[in-house]
Amino acid sequence: MNTAGVNVDEPGNRLLILREIFRDRGLQLAGIVGLALVATAATLVLPWTVGELLAAIQQDESFTKWTWLMVAVGLGSGAANALATYLLSRMGHQLICRLRVRSMQHSLGLGLNAARAEGTGNLATRLTADAAAVKGIVDIGPIQLPMSLVTLLGTLVIMGLLDWILLLITVGAFLVALAVIALVVRALRRKYLAIQDEVGRLTEHFVATLEALTVIKAHRAERLVSAELATRAQRVARFETGASAMEALMVPVINLGQQIALVAVVLGGGARMVSGDLDLGTFVSFLLYLFQLTAPMIMAMSGLSTIQVGLAARQRFDDLFALPSEARPHAAGASDEAPQQPPVEGAPAVRFEQVGFAYGQEPVLHRTDLTVPATGLTAMVGLSGSGKSTVLGLIERFMDPDEGRIEVFGRGTAQWSLDDLRRQLAYVDQKSTLLRDSVRSNLTLGQETPADDETLLHALREVGLEEEITRLPEGLDTVLGGAHDLSGGQRQRLALARASLSDAPLVLLDEPSSQLDSINEHRLRRIVDEIARDRAVLVVAHRISTVRHAHHVIVMDSGRVTAEGRHDDLMRTSPMYAELVKGQDLGNVDESVEAMAGADR
Repeated sequence: MNTAGVNVDEPGNRLLILREIFRDRGLQLAGIVGLALVATAATLVLPWTVGELLAAIQQDESFTKWTWLMVAVGLGSGAANALATYLLSRMGHQLICRLRVRSMQHSLGLGLNAARAEGTGNLATRLTADAAAVKGIVDIGPIQLPMSLVTLLGTLVIMGLLDWILLLITVGAFLVALAVIALVVRALRRKYLAIQDEVGRLTEHFVATLEALTVIKAHRAERLVSAELATRAQRVARFETGASAMEALMVPVINLGQQIALVAVVLGGGARMVSGDLDLGTFVSFLLYLFQLTAPMIMAMSGLSTIQVGLAARQRFDDLFALPSEARPHAAGASDEAPQQPPVEGAPAVRFEQVGFAYGQEPVLHRTDLTVPATGLTAMVGLSGSGKSTVLGLIERFMDPDEGRIEVFGRGTAQWSLDDLRRQLAYVDQKSTLLRDSVRSNLTLGQETPADDETLLHALREVGLEEEITRLPEGLDTVLGGAHDLSGGQRQRLALARASLSDAPLVLLDEPSSQLDSINEHRLRRIVDEIARDRAVLVVAHRISTVRHAHHVIVMDSGRVTAEGRHDDLMRTSPMYAELVKGQDLGNVDESVEAMAGADR
């Protein structure tokens, strides 16, 4: 199956964290590095200062200057480190904001098949857990981890200057610990990637469960569904516990190395002091550096662990950005500045020529031919699964056909840019989907010049919603969802009002009357008839009352068009259509409905 007009991100568009953090921020970076170096230098100087202080005390000299120097070094280290951490954290938050914006924009630009395959929960996890993991890289990676390594190396160098023999003893004690930690860090990245994938799947399942909460409660299935969610959560916990077990090895292994080193240094240093090769001040300074050695080592090991989490999250962002997006530029051969292409005069609204399409390995349309006139109401009928909604999706270019040609107003769908194509279309889906936004925003969705209140209220009046909407706390500006949600029928009427406000020459309606009562179904027919006077309307319908007055009816069965024509003609020539009509057992529209709706005319 083809995906409609895709544009895969190039490798140069991958998430490069350091480049994203420091882009156009050279001065800030220089300031942060300077502060970090000051803090690191102060950390390295402090044990030496203590040794000098002890030497002054031992030699009965004034130690005031060394005391004040120790205080200044300690305060300076703390202040410089705090400021550098704050500045780096602020840059990290800015990066995460840009990353979230990019992720949301890319997710909205995905083809429908790619977005559904990825899942809403998995996409949402990019903005939460994955973004937090990348922030961990920002907090640790660019400054703290390098400075920890500088502190570690600087400490080793100073220890070597103080006494290289004791340094060899220290390094030997730590080598085994470092080898164990290297193996742990390598395994952790695989663990963290598996954890984040499992969290994404858990989130996806939980979101889907909340969307079905009404049905779950109606069937008293809370306990069973909760148990299934708990099973998934326990699976995540097992992965996390395995990672925690590996993480738990790091600090004890480092501390064990330090303890072994301490014993060896005390024994070796004591022997060198007895022989006169080492003085007390130098020995105390060396011991302080030894104690200090574990802090940057633990920071480095912890930082590497955090970076493994972040790199796994970055991989997930890279996977997202590599997903195919719908092509937004103009059609091949046209420049970005090309004017909007007009419809071909006299062409039908839609023409399918030998169109075939399959969802994966499941064929839906088989060499389908159909025509939708440029004006008037065209109804499409057929049993569930016959391919009616797929036809609408192909017109919208939510996907491309596997074979054949589709024309919209005389131009192949591939010849239109997506923006120009969809500018020709107004669409109401089966669920009458609304945004969790204000009534106004839902009515004017996609309109570059939103309509005024009078126009919006008139559209609501036409679908019988004006009174309900004006009774809401904020009227047109009431946000839908939560405490102020609409019923299924109200949502359907609001979606119809949105379509009626569009000036698109082709209106696509997917089962628009499925949740409407007789009165509102009559309003729908009146609105559709008004639109169809000078525009094309293609409606997928299950009710005979919706299609009996259509100018053109298309009958579908198992992905094929079996008949086309007017209602009366098809009743004589199409046994399948006649069977569909008979199966609904619907006659003429109820006279009482006509009478009650008369006031709206």
